[in-house]
Amino acid sequence: MIAKTDAPRQAQPAEDWDAFGKPLFDDPSARALSRVGVVDVGSNSVRMVVFDGAARSPAYFYNEKVMAGLGQGLAETGRLNPRGRERAFAALRRFSALAKGMDIGPLTCVATAAVRDAEDGPEFQHLVESETGLHLHVIDGREEARLSAQGVLLGWPEASGLICDIGGNSMELAVIGKGVVGPRETSALGPFRLQQVKGGRKELMAHIRNEIAKLAEVVGLGHERLYLVGGSWRAIARLDMERRNYPLLVLHEYRMEPEGLLKTLDWIEKADLSALRAKTGTSAARMDLVPLAALVLRELVETFRPREIDTSSYGIREGLLYEQMPERLRKRDPLVEACRFSEKVMARMPGFGKKLHSFIAPLFGEVPPARYRLHRAACLLHDTTWRTHPDYRAEACFDNVTRANMAALGHEERVFVGLALLHRYKNSRAGSRFEPLFSLLTEAEIQEAEILGKAMRFGAMFSIHDPQDTGQLAYDAKKGVLELRLTKRGAGLFGEVAEARLGSLAASMKARPEIILPL
Repeated sequence: MIAKTDAPRQAQPAEDWDAFGKPLFDDPSARALSRVGVVDVGSNSVRMVVFDGAARSPAYFYNEKVMAGLGQGLAETGRLNPRGRERAFAALRRFSALAKGMDIGPLTCVATAAVRDAEDGPEFQHLVESETGLHLHVIDGREEARLSAQGVLLGWPEASGLICDIGGNSMELAVIGKGVVGPRETSALGPFRLQQVKGGRKELMAHIRNEIAKLAEVVGLGHERLYLVGGSWRAIARLDMERRNYPLLVLHEYRMEPEGLLKTLDWIEKADLSALRAKTGTSAARMDLVPLAALVLRELVETFRPREIDTSSYGIREGLLYEQMPERLRKRDPLVEACRFSEKVMARMPGFGKKLHSFIAPLFGEVPPARYRLHRAACLLHDTTWRTHPDYRAEACFDNVTRANMAALGHEERVFVGLALLHRYKNSRAGSRFEPLFSLLTEAEIQEAEILGKAMRFGAMFSIHDPQDTGQLAYDAKKGVLELRLTKRGAGLFGEVAEARLGSLAASMKARPEIILPL
């Protein structure tokens, strides 16, 4: 149905207004954090990470890990493992050279339990500095807990619960909530330490139970969420995915329920670990520590009784970056900042995503903030795969989002945004190879993602610069009408393809399209 009207357009917000704040790209303090290198010298691994991109939600420009085993046997000998020491030093010498080649300035280096507890730790620290120029900041267990907790906050600004970071020789707990790190404590519950506990399983479990009871006295009980940090925890989470035949193999923000996790721990205890290692791609050095880590995790779940257990890929290294952020950057939404940066460097018309969101927002009415940010993220990303061959853009969009290194984006949210972007390029999802992932969403969420995608599909081609200059969308659910009120400019742009895409959008909403022409 087509009608005519001379009704004025609604006033639009000023160009620099945005619910998420102004972009950070021209902020000097954000630019100062655009490329930061950190090194974490742990009891089991030595890793260098160079962060790059949007300061609030950085990408991993460079990431290298060596499973040195620096702390293996420390509890028995009191000294760093000789072979581990050689491997760690070689890795640090390489990292120093890489940093100079990348011209990223001095690396921030921290060393944890192995170096701080070994009698030859100071000697190793001096050797590293004299030969490589890297200064190892040896931190105590409570500081390690604080940095790990800050790493979780970098990815989950709203995180609330108990952080548990397991390394080779120690395990730390910290309470977080409202963006603040609370009580924290360290323990000698790393797998390397547990290897030295005398006696059989009964004595080992009694030791673990006693140590966790001491930790509980400091951090308290009643935490609804347990956030797991550390390679051994991630290995167990990957095994949980394997047991469940979970469709999305992204460890960050992978969520488990206590009952299911305990089933996985039982399964691990009875399984052939070499076979599981082959299936999951877990390194031999990491898998060797899984059985002992599983015993600790079982006791953690049974002691603290969390409602949910979440896996974090962020820890000390991200905590070091978070440490350097001013408070106003910390308050930004990591997801939206990452999407803004992607749009800036990958889209044809940076800035269009925000305009597109404003254009299609009336179709959804008042939506909760958690949903609003997903709609914004999808709009910011809608054009970032334009260089992909047209036949594969829909798949590329979905793949990029569901597997992207993005923070503050749960698995269901990844699939929601990915499905919306799939429909931005393709009307139908039937027969998609991604169908197993759609099962993470409800039917209502699938329908909403389709509407969002088809709205973007229409709005993205309706106008080159700003679809709101060409018309306004409105939806009357009671009447089942999708209205497009055109401006004079929009009337000239509303051609055959635009009409077909509007019709497809209306069909997904079970509505009748109605076009209102200007007088």
